Amino acid sequence: MTRHSTGTREEWLAARLTLLKEEKALTSRGDEVAMQRQALPWVRIDKPYGFDTEAGAATLKDLFRGRSQLLVYHFMFGPDYTAGCPSCSSIADGFNGVVVHLENHDVAFAVVSRAPLEKLQGFRRRMGWDFNWVSSAPSDFNADFNVFFTEEQQQQGGIEYNYRREPAMAPRPPLEGKTVSEWKLRGSEGPVEIIASMTGTDVATYTRDRPGVSAFALQDGAVHHTYSGYARGVDGLWGMYQWLDRAPMGRNETGVWWRHHDAYGERRA
Repeated sequence: MTRHSTGTREEWLAARLTLLKEEKALTSRGDEVAMQRQALPWVRIDKPYGFDTEAGAATLKDLFRGRSQLLVYHFMFGPDYTAGCPSCSSIADGFNGVVVHLENHDVAFAVVSRAPLEKLQGFRRRMGWDFNWVSSAPSDFNADFNVFFTEEQQQQGGIEYNYRREPAMAPRPPLEGKTVSEWKLRGSEGPVEIIASMTGTDVATYTRDRPGVSAFALQDGAVHHTYSGYARGVDGLWGMYQWLDRAPMGRNETGVWWRHHDAYGERRA
């Protein structure tokens, strides 16, 4: 650990009071941004979307489950994944305790992924979660809400994610012959490659799905899209980082260090 400056309690208190002003300003600014978010015009959705759920086939309106608002977390779990994205999984670790409060405040909650429902349920059991997780496999939901892109879009620079167009994906060395275990050997692989390996996929397959959060509301019996956020727009939902930002060394990151919560022992072995 890097040595840090020390001081007296009086010096600490003076610095803390200066910081407190900045924290209060940040909180107030956050309140202002939240109001701008809620003031966005609502867009009526007339296209039918189908989902596979534990209760059977469902529509987007069904996901409201009798409430007037719906929050959706777009979880990266494509049909070819063998496990959910570890970053999305880390975020999802905080969902269980939150959902009951949302649902008792007229807000339904659903996690949506493209993988088949059976695969999602298996991973949910492994992680010990019990929130509502549905498969969007029967519909264009993920593509229409900009969290899934085709191989053609990837190769031709047709991806628009987080309201920006991405360049075409650069060619990468073939991955044939590389097992997940080989990917886990820490070497020259980049952070996205490390994360992709934890889902049992390669970079191209892994990054065709993306994370995000979307909000919907019912008005006059119709579903309306009210908000979507992507990339670092979901940082505020990532509970571990809110804690680390208050830890003595902050995020203190040198690379991808997080794992599925049941794999940390494996990493330390």
